Amino acid sequence: MSQAALARQVGMGASTVQSWLAAGMFPERKPREQSNQLDRYLPYLFQRWEEGCHNIACLFRELVEQNYKGSYESVRDNLVRLLPTGRKNLANSSSKAPVLPTSRQAAFLFLHRSEELRVEEQETLVKLRQINPEVDLAYDLVQQFAQMLRTRTGDLLDAWLAQVEQSNLPELQSFAAGVEKDKDAVRNGLTWPINNGMVEGHVTKLKLIKRQGYGRAGFPLLRQRVLHAI
Repeated sequence: MSQAALARQVGMGASTVQSWLAAGMFPERKPREQSNQLDRYLPYLFQRWEEGCHNIACLFRELVEQNYKGSYESVRDNLVRLLPTGRKNLANSSSKAPVLPTSRQAAFLFLHRSEELRVEEQETLVKLRQINPEVDLAYDLVQQFAQMLRTRTGDLLDAWLAQVEQSNLPELQSFAAGVEKDKDAVRNGLTWPINNGMVEGHVTKLKLIKRQGYGRAGFPLLRQRVLHAI
């Protein structure tokens, strides 16, 4: 049989059949080896672990300072997988780091009034603020912005933006840069008691009426239905 006939018979491409015939046997495929970008940092991680630092979040921050571009999950999974069996359980209970909340839980704690939190949530918030001075500063700035929103004190926006600019918090600085682009509108939103909720409600009603008549009518009927709904 010709190579083209073989390709049709087995349902493969002619080039694949040609390469297999030239090899004389089935070409075994070697699995592609993927390099782990954490490998070059493993000696440092094991050294810090031997020194007693068993807080993976802290180790991850140290790697980021060394230009590590991977994720926290990669550090956690690889470190736990490569640890000697039971090594983590041998650590003294007094040296164990507290279990940190997730990013969503931390955002909830940062945005809510502290007096409205449960006792265990307040304790978690205190532990979070004690981790690093930058975390404590971020909490203060977030609470200031939330207070401006609650009390409609938009006149404090400029002072708040200046504090964010002087801080070393790139995440909040990025948020402040977006506020600067439309600062007048943001200040009005933090000052005026009025909002566009009524307008958005009418827009939603209009879209609903339009979708109900999709494909069956034109603008005249749509106009009549909208006027009737009003």
